[in-house]
Amino acid sequence: MTTNANTQALSEQGVSIWLDDLSRERLDSGSLAGLIESHHVVGVTTNPTIFESALAKGEAYEQQLSELADAGADAEKAVFDITTTDVRQACDVFSGVYERTDGVDGRVSIEVDPRLARDTEGTIAQAKQLWEAVDRENVLIKIPATVEGIEAIAAVLAEGISVNVTLVFSLERYRAVINAFMLGLEKAHADGRDISKIHSVASFFVSRVDSEVDKRLELAAEEGKPGTEKLRSSAALANARLAHQIAGESFSSERWQLLAERGAHPQRLLLASTGTKDPNLSDTLYVTELVAAGVVNTMPEKTLLALADHGTVDGDTMTDTYVESNRVLDGIAAAGISYREVVDVLEAEGLDKFVKSWEGLLGTIDAGLRRVVA
Repeated sequence: MTTNANTQALSEQGVSIWLDDLSRERLDSGSLAGLIESHHVVGVTTNPTIFESALAKGEAYEQQLSELADAGADAEKAVFDITTTDVRQACDVFSGVYERTDGVDGRVSIEVDPRLARDTEGTIAQAKQLWEAVDRENVLIKIPATVEGIEAIAAVLAEGISVNVTLVFSLERYRAVINAFMLGLEKAHADGRDISKIHSVASFFVSRVDSEVDKRLELAAEEGKPGTEKLRSSAALANARLAHQIAGESFSSERWQLLAERGAHPQRLLLASTGTKDPNLSDTLYVTELVAAGVVNTMPEKTLLALADHGTVDGDTMTDTYVESNRVLDGIAAAGISYREVVDVLEAEGLDKFVKSWEGLLGTIDAGLRRVVA
């Protein structure tokens, strides 16, 4: 199979390309396996919205729905079994990548019920259930980076469970996520666990930052505040690039070196929400402008195919951008836009979206269970 030159170029820069999508149809058709070979895809992320979409339009789940209905499963049990089955199969598809990269890539993520995002103990309990149900070393359990989630992240990592920390929007919260990661590894090591087996990524959301900030910049322009136009569509890149700076500083610290000497792998920065929402922007903007060795970029298929078709990868586009990125955020603050308010809104909206998707998923499954026994 011919491999794509543009995705190969991104991979050669040290960026891990993950697909932000999963469905039974994609697994059964061999589409996922094909993307590994042709587009250098080395991992998959899922979320409640992705599963809601997959279950709403696919017939590939009918047999398992029938089996679950015959067993008397309710919608909650059926969702758990169906999603963990998909993720387990995807983990098997990526087993070769997982072995080849010594566990760094070949990862597949599954999220705890988003309704538990403000429930520390509930999150910990379900993370353990998901880990045991999938029963594959290369699964990552996704936990939202809420205040309550930070404690859960450290506790779950301390149990030896690999974690994808999701819904990270702010630089302050990202620092707290890294601290929780190190706390978890320190506890795991103190308990005698092999911390070389524990992996983690932190999913830093990108495009939604521009969506929210640009909306506020328009209002600032209407109020006559100068310099707003040049700041449009610049906040998301600046925010992500400064997160990259934080990662570099954190994982070169003395605290980290002690963990590294014990076999720990650094938590990688994962760039999420990288599909462009503004049609006036390049559809590969949040890929080609966020290139640096060691980062992960998880893309919806539309963005992956755009990159493959016309994306231009031109070296590292993050490392030497920190001064300018700080200027961008300073300019946004000078325009009267509160960074804290923006990231708080984005976290609340992100959680609300996932909760609604989860409830939609439960409704779809409930209707499916009723249909197959009718």
